[in-house]
Amino acid sequence: MFLVTGATGNTGSALVRELTAKGAPVRALVRRSDADLPPGAQAVTGDLNDPGSLGAALDGVRGLFLLPGYADMAGLLTRAREAGVEHVVLLSGGSAALEDLTNAVSRYMTLSERAVRDSGLTWTMLRPRAFMSNALRWLPQLQAGDEVRVPFPDVASACVDPRDIAAVAAESLTGDGHQGRVYDLTGPESLLPADQVAVLARVLGRPLRCVGLSDEEARAEMEAGMPAEYVEAFFRFNRGGELDESQVHEDVAKVTGRPARTFEQWATDHRDRF
Repeated sequence: MFLVTGATGNTGSALVRELTAKGAPVRALVRRSDADLPPGAQAVTGDLNDPGSLGAALDGVRGLFLLPGYADMAGLLTRAREAGVEHVVLLSGGSAALEDLTNAVSRYMTLSERAVRDSGLTWTMLRPRAFMSNALRWLPQLQAGDEVRVPFPDVASACVDPRDIAAVAAESLTGDGHQGRVYDLTGPESLLPADQVAVLARVLGRPLRCVGLSDEEARAEMEAGMPAEYVEAFFRFNRGGELDESQVHEDVAKVTGRPARTFEQWATDHRDRF
């Protein structure tokens, strides 16, 4: 039995589909027991910030897909080990490699990885770079018109399709040779925001325009939607040069045996959402 946390999110839902397609027994941790899941997946409720609530969720589980940043990662992992879990696949991020505890994003990634390493379980770390699905944040702008305003317009990233993250996670849970491995997950190309908007314009058949925000505008917009410490973290990554997400890595292809999906493939597959 495999337990997938974050089972209705972009990566978690794709992982549930990957595992059920393999015929693997899947339990999906969800907030509501009536969540829409693929046939064969079992819904179970629980609170990852309360390890004691996970008894039913962990019963009979040998492989766990885990998101980072919960209040008591060590306690959660102890509960998993005591329940008989053998292997954990952690969805981390590139900033974990920095091990910078003064940066809010790097801190929770780093501490989550440390908790997994210290848990006594075998593990695989997944470090995806920017998600292609982040483009869905542009939906309100695209509904209002053809102009897409973006922060950090000069910063490129080798963004990755969440389905590719899920495919690597599925192989890491069900296959051999993934214990103790750290996988850097990217797409096959590095794109500026304007490049992504141009792809969307082709796919949607619309005359979209990409407009870069000034740093002052970007900071104001970001602070309206997230804590200041996270805004500062992203500015340190993108303006301080502390994190480079533009490098292309080949781990998706190495693990899955097929090329990583392009942003154009992602956009085409999600055309209806736009």
